[in-house]
Amino acid sequence: MPTKNIVIISGATATGKTKTSIDIARHFKERHFEIINFDSLLFYKELNIGTAKPSKEEIAEIQHHLVNISSISNELNANEFIELAKVKIDELHDKSIIPILVGGSTFYLRALIKGMYDSVTISDEIRSESESLLKERGITFFLEYLKEHDPESLKILHENDHYRITRAYEHYRMTGSPISEEKKKSDKNQPYDFSINQYPDWNIIHLNMHLEKELHWNLMKERAAKMIDSGLIEEVKNLLESRFTGTEKPLQSIGYKETIDYLNGKISSKDELLEKIYIATRRLAKSQKTFLKKVTPKKDFNPLEETTHLLDYISQRLV
Repeated sequence: MPTKNIVIISGATATGKTKTSIDIARHFKERHFEIINFDSLLFYKELNIGTAKPSKEEIAEIQHHLVNISSISNELNANEFIELAKVKIDELHDKSIIPILVGGSTFYLRALIKGMYDSVTISDEIRSESESLLKERGITFFLEYLKEHDPESLKILHENDHYRITRAYEHYRMTGSPISEEKKKSDKNQPYDFSINQYPDWNIIHLNMHLEKELHWNLMKERAAKMIDSGLIEEVKNLLESRFTGTEKPLQSIGYKETIDYLNGKISSKDELLEKIYIATRRLAKSQKTFLKKVTPKKDFNPLEETTHLLDYISQRLV
């Protein structure tokens, strides 16, 4: 019988997850909620404008965990996130505080709830081959390779996710079988059923933020424009003028990658920069929605219109 509440706020980028989590914590003051981030870019203290990070005022009002915990020179992987998140969740439960898991990094969420699948050790030879191919032929080579050898992985990987794309390539080269098949075996063919997980004492209340397409597209474009107007270009320029090269994985994420291209002259104007960020954000949102559509159990909510319904839903399901 589940005895420990945990709320998950998922959803594609720019669907109001942060605001919703803060609204929940404010509303249920007597139950005491705190927020645990699972958006991978919010881990990094140097990245602010391009990540839609909660404001200093929001962080001061509602306790946030796993935000600003590392430098972009020290990338956190899924295994490290899981260990940090587990410790923090146990700590909050021990204090009778209800964790709200908030973020858009679906891979990290799935890894926490379902566990990491066993993966083979990649040989130095194949790892070196992969690194050389990425430098010489770019990510397009790997996308074409996976299209032929592991199309299932391509369905859930964003084209900017160079790490997991190259990891899927390396796995196939090492084993001769798709990494997606390994994931299915690990999940016993139930990779998206969060009711089957590692934590029988967790009462998981999963809320997925969902907006109609046209409205969502407009919000994504508005967010991209706001980031540029708020100083994204200056933020990236300052990072590149300090000790960072721009090749760090967090700086290859949406918004930062395009801004680096703008500063390097590959993008000619701010209007083109805005359009590039917007298109990449739409692609990311599509892949996030594809993943989350398969996840069960969850309850979809429009955060702009159904706040009262959402709060009532939580209240009815807390133990």
